[in-house]
Amino acid sequence: MLQVEHLCKRFGSKTAVEDLSFEVKGGEIVGLLGPNGAGKTTTIRCVASLLQPSDGRILLNGHDVTSDPVNAKRALAFVPEVPNPYEMLTVMEHLRFIAAAYQMEEELVHSEEILTRLDLWDKRNELGASLSKGMRQKLACACAFIHRAQVFCFDEPLIGLDPKGMRELKGMMMERRAAGNAVLVSTHMLDTAERLCDRVIILNRGKLTAQGTVSELKSHMASTSDLSLEDLFLELTSESVSA
Repeated sequence: MLQVEHLCKRFGSKTAVEDLSFEVKGGEIVGLLGPNGAGKTTTIRCVASLLQPSDGRILLNGHDVTSDPVNAKRALAFVPEVPNPYEMLTVMEHLRFIAAAYQMEEELVHSEEILTRLDLWDKRNELGASLSKGMRQKLACACAFIHRAQVFCFDEPLIGLDPKGMRELKGMMMERRAAGNAVLVSTHMLDTAERLCDRVIILNRGKLTAQGTVSELKSHMASTSDLSLEDLFLELTSESVSA
């Protein structure tokens, strides 16, 4: 459902992402991992059409994000690392706005269920300006799930959430996987990625370093079975320089 083909993104003379190719199929959760400055957020912003690729192409449910942006965006639900809700809209008005924007007002019947699971139902009439960082993150997630997209893309979605919020969000991601959706999640929480993701993609300095299941990565590196994803990650990115 998500195909990234030979993606390059340059900012002047700096190359943030170089010749990156991967896919996320329906019915799987794929983790996008890498040290600071590896190109994770740039990649996700290209997928979400917030940045235009310098080269290569990205397909969402078969639609090119550059040549067919309207249909591509319809297929995608995106949660940014730093949510920025409309300050003068209430929590419920955000969901109504997203549902109307995607012409999916019928999905509003799920509003109470989604907001209750994310501990936002009691705050449904509060303005975006009054929400804490964690509540803003939960609101961004609620807007993504009310959309009922085919592809879900999360950039560090667990940062700022309380333990219950983390558990609910991971559960909702797994439900989308079970429904046949594609889920891409960028995270620094390697223990969570190891338990949650079917496969992982590891970036380093804008390039693909490794991808596959944790078992496959261990096999390719001739590593012992007791190594964790954190051990593999540190070994694969040992020459990286944080930025």
